[in-house]
Amino acid sequence: MKIVSVVISAGLLGFAAPAWAVSDKELDCTYQADVVEAVRQARIERVKERAVPAHVKATAPAWPDKYNAVIPLVAPWVYEMKMRDVRANDLAAAWKELCVTR
Repeated sequence: MKIVSVVISAGLLGFAAPAWAVSDKELDCTYQADVVEAVRQARIERVKERAVPAHVKATAPAWPDKYNAVIPLVAPWVYEMKMRDVRANDLAAAWKELCVTR
């Protein structure tokens, strides 16, 4: 019985480190998803694609400044979609799901 509990304890301790790493990745993916949502909202508000970075920065987003570099990369993806798809789909959730699984 003691051997089993030692093995289980060792196994749990072995999983503790990756859980923290996933937390950092999940936070990163959450910030990325927030950027996608901000770009989506800009599209819904009919902001011109060229003006999206300035528009999003003017909203004082909660993510760290380094994520502002993602805006010009995400904007073409959002702006090439049909407006009905932009309105109907949760693009941030889709982005986060793909980000977390890769």
